Amino acid sequence: MEWKPSEQEEEYFARLEFERKKKQEEEKHAKLAADEKKRLRDLHYMHCPKCGMELIEIDYKGVKVDKCSECDGIWLDAGELESISKLEKSSLDKLFSVFRK
Repeated sequence: MEWKPSEQEEEYFARLEFERKKKQEEEKHAKLAADEKKRLRDLHYMHCPKCGMELIEIDYKGVKVDKCSECDGIWLDAGELESISKLEKSSLDKLFSVFRK
C-alpha cells in the first residue's frame, strides 16, 4: 500500500517551500537594489548635480566644500552649511558692531 501524506502535512510542506522561495526572492531583490545603488553612486559621485562635470573638494575655513570644475557651483554635504554659518556669524557680528551704538 502506498503512503500518502495527510492534507495538513501537504499544506505544511507547501508553506515551507513557499517561505523558502519567498526568502530567496527577497534576498535577490535586496542584492539587486544594493548593486543598483552602488552603480548609481559610482556614476554620480563627485559630479555636479547641475551640469554633470567633476566636483573638486576645496577647503573653506576648515570646512570641505565641493566646487564644480565647469560651472563654479558650490555644493555642500550634510552639516556643512551649519558649520559655515557658525563661522560666518562671528565675522558678520564684527562687521555689524561697527554700526551699533
